[in-house]
Amino acid sequence: MTATTTAPAAITVRRSAAARHATIVTRVLIGLLFTATGLNGFLNFMPAPDPSTMAPAGVAFSAALYATGYMLQLASGVQVVAGVLLLAGRFVPLALALLAPVVVNIFLFHVFLEPSGLVTGLLVTAAEIGLAWAYRDRFRPMLQAR
Repeated sequence: MTATTTAPAAITVRRSAAARHATIVTRVLIGLLFTATGLNGFLNFMPAPDPSTMAPAGVAFSAALYATGYMLQLASGVQVVAGVLLLAGRFVPLALALLAPVVVNIFLFHVFLEPSGLVTGLLVTAAEIGLAWAYRDRFRPMLQAR
């Protein structure tokens, strides 16, 4: 008699249809948001907020980013690329990783400098976290210590 060993089967997570649809809707909405706001950074087709209605610290921060001559263009380019990837449903974990620092900055900007947009910052942060959770199996190898 010979002993046979079998490799454990890959663990597959089955999600409900509602969870799959919620992930797709969130991915597309966030993709649209970042594609549009990224393109706006280059084309300026959305009206800019009136600086007199913003907190002085928020205006100073935005002015400093603009004064660098590259930071807003870099952030806009990252948003366009990541937004298109999310819309296409391709390389979604990469898009989420690219957007993570942008989302953290959006959230912290509204927490510390411009509280009037905190709800938007919270919604974008929640969407990013929700999508990262939905794609957590793709991030697992990156987070393993070697």
